[in-house]
Amino acid sequence: MKRIVLVRHIEGVPTPDDFRVERLPIPALGDGQFLVKNDFVSCDPGTRSRLSPGASYAPPLAVGAPVDGFCVGEVIESRNARFAVGERVMLSGWATHVVSNGRGYCLKVPDLDVPESLWIGLLGVPGMTAWFGLRRVAQLQAGDRVLVTSAAGPVGATAGQLAKLWGASEVVGIAGGAEKCAWLTEVAGFDRAIDYKAPDFEATFADASAGGWDVMFDNVGNAMIDRALPHMKLRGRIVVSGQVADYNTPVDRVPGLKHTAQFIAKRLRMEGLVVFDDLPGFAGAQAELAGLIRSGAVVYREEVFEGLASLPAAFCGLFSGASFGRRVVRV
Repeated sequence: MKRIVLVRHIEGVPTPDDFRVERLPIPALGDGQFLVKNDFVSCDPGTRSRLSPGASYAPPLAVGAPVDGFCVGEVIESRNARFAVGERVMLSGWATHVVSNGRGYCLKVPDLDVPESLWIGLLGVPGMTAWFGLRRVAQLQAGDRVLVTSAAGPVGATAGQLAKLWGASEVVGIAGGAEKCAWLTEVAGFDRAIDYKAPDFEATFADASAGGWDVMFDNVGNAMIDRALPHMKLRGRIVVSGQVADYNTPVDRVPGLKHTAQFIAKRLRMEGLVVFDDLPGFAGAQAELAGLIRSGAVVYREEVFEGLASLPAAFCGLFSGASFGRRVVRV
C-alpha cells in the first residue's frame, strides 16, 4: 500500500514538499478489523489546521504521521462481522488502503444512485457542513437574506443552494474571479455573486449589504466576518464553518474583530461548527440531499486528479485560489 505522510510541521502556505509518499506492506488483519481499498480521497481545507504544531479543533499530526483525509472505497478483506467484503464505506486516510476496526468516522455507503465520489463531497463532510450549518446553527428561516463566503467551494455552493430551496429571500455569494461568480448565478442559482478580486469589491459589497444580512455562512475567516458585522440585521446569525484565509497565518497575525459592539446592539449570535456533532443525523440528511442531486435541484462541480501522488499538489492548490469545486483524487 501507499500513503501520504507529513514530512515537517508547516508554517505558512503548504507546499507539496511538505509531504511524501510512503510504501509499506499491507498489515495482517487482527480480530475485528477489515481492509478497505480506496477509490477516491478528498482534499479538505480543514486538514491544514492539523499540519502545524499548535492545537486546533483537532490535535496536530506528528511529523512522519500519515495524513488524515476523507476517503471512500470497498471492503476487500474482513475479520469484522459488521463489515462484509464487497461493502463500500467512507472513512479517513490519505492512502491506497486503510485498515479499520469500524470506530471513529466510518460509515457504510448506501445505494442512493449517485456517483461514488460524492460520498466524500456533497454527501460527506462538505455537504453535511452546509446542511447542518444552515439548519442547526443558523436556524435558517423563510425570508432570510443570506451571505455565503467562499461560495464557489463545495461547502459554500451547497449552503447557498440549500438556503434558496429552504426559503431564503436572497442568497449572495462571495467568490474569487469572474468565472466562479458567473457559475454561482447562472448554474447554482445564487441571486448575486461578488468577486472579491475585483477592484470595486468594497463598493459592490457595500451595495449588496444595504438590505442587511440575517445569516452569514462564513468559510473564510475573521477579516470577512468583521467586514460583514456592521451589516448584520437584528438577531442575525453568523455560522463559522471554515477559515481558509486564516489557516496559514500565525495566530498572532490573524486579523481581529473590531466591530464587536454589533453583537450587543443587534443581539447577534456567532457559533462555530464541527459537523461530527451531527453524525446521528447524517443518514437522513444524505438521503434527502441525494434526492435533490438526482433531480438537479442541487448542482456541484468536481475536479478529479489521478493517482495518490497527485494528492499533495491538489491539496496545496486549495490555498492559491486555483481550485473550483470539490477536489478529489481517484486513487
